[in-house]
Amino acid sequence: MQFVADFHIHSPYSRATSPAMELETLNRYAQIKGIAVIGTGDFTHPAWFSNLQKKLEPAENGLFKLRQKYKSVSDKDVPSICRSDVRFILSAEVSCIYSKNGRTRKVHNLLIVPSFDEVAKINAALSKIGNLKADGRPILGLDSKVLLSIALNSSPDVLFIPAHAWTPHFAVLGSNSGFNSLEECFEDLTPHIYAIETGLSSDPSMNWRLSALDRVALISNSDAHSPAKLAREANIFNTELSYKNIYEAIKSRDKSKFIGTIEYFPEEGKYHLDGHRDCKQRMTPSETKQNNGLCLKCGGKVTVGVMHRVEDLADRKEGKIPHGAIPFKRLIPLQEIIAEVYDAGVNTKKVLNMHSNLISALGNELSILQNLPVKEIGEASTPIIAEGILRVRKGNVKIAPGYDGEYGTIEIFDQEEREKAQKGQIKLL
Repeated sequence: MQFVADFHIHSPYSRATSPAMELETLNRYAQIKGIAVIGTGDFTHPAWFSNLQKKLEPAENGLFKLRQKYKSVSDKDVPSICRSDVRFILSAEVSCIYSKNGRTRKVHNLLIVPSFDEVAKINAALSKIGNLKADGRPILGLDSKVLLSIALNSSPDVLFIPAHAWTPHFAVLGSNSGFNSLEECFEDLTPHIYAIETGLSSDPSMNWRLSALDRVALISNSDAHSPAKLAREANIFNTELSYKNIYEAIKSRDKSKFIGTIEYFPEEGKYHLDGHRDCKQRMTPSETKQNNGLCLKCGGKVTVGVMHRVEDLADRKEGKIPHGAIPFKRLIPLQEIIAEVYDAGVNTKKVLNMHSNLISALGNELSILQNLPVKEIGEASTPIIAEGILRVRKGNVKIAPGYDGEYGTIEIFDQEEREKAQKGQIKLL
């Protein structure tokens, strides 16, 4: 069976995370989005781990489902056309801050584990190193290689995945505190790294420029801190539901089983280009190099973004597709497309009402964004929304790229097109 999985999310116990990220809400939004397998996030936090044990029960091998008394409450707010079975997979992100090779390293790693017993072993080991109660994403003075060793000793089938691998400040290949290769970070344990998470500011085509990454799968996840952000990036599998099948699909990079990823437009990610947020200076890699890494306005040091970092480490030119590469598609979340069409906030009543009408009439978001005929979408909404979805499918958008913690901004229509469409003066389809 073909299904979508989003492994990397956070619970209400993580900093800057919505209190709505409870299991019942995750179960509901997974159906609305079109996700079949969703990470639990934050299994290292004692209170959240207890909550997982209370509300989840075993489903297929290594996967879990919401117990019926919680599921029935969750499902009642899901449009009937969107209803589907949702499975949970045990996951957590750990922030490792440590010194190695004469530099301070700050690396975030994603752990995916098949059983509560194995999670308990990991948590017991980590609780001796740092305070797991302080944050859903614990910050530990722990070498990433040592974390990998602990994880493997506790769970031989753990999926240990460097998270958002290119983010400047907190990633294995980040410009500010990362490494120049996976081997530099994980040394002799590198063969146990079967995948990296590309992150919002890069996509697979950027990662293909490094031949050293050909041996790992390139996965994508939402890293959601609120329900609406689920599936903004995700993975597409074609296999039977089980932890083992997911594990093997990722490890083998078999294109018949791990068939693709759903991506942000990487320019929309908040670290795509270089820049200095305080001065509102967005800079290309060439501009940064010409100005010796300094802000064009104040002369301070700029944050080197993902595109620049990829260019520094790349040994291939742009456009090279390595043998066995997993395909991908770029999407924009449905709510954001509607908001852009209406030139309104994503949480305004007008946008939320149209979003609700669309999913109630047509089904889950990913189906609408990827598969449904544009004519059908237009009949259920407006021609300009259908045209917006079509333009996104074709990649026909304009983006002011993100930099130094600022998300990029996307324009699907110019103001004149929006105004004419609102007045019914043009028919875009």
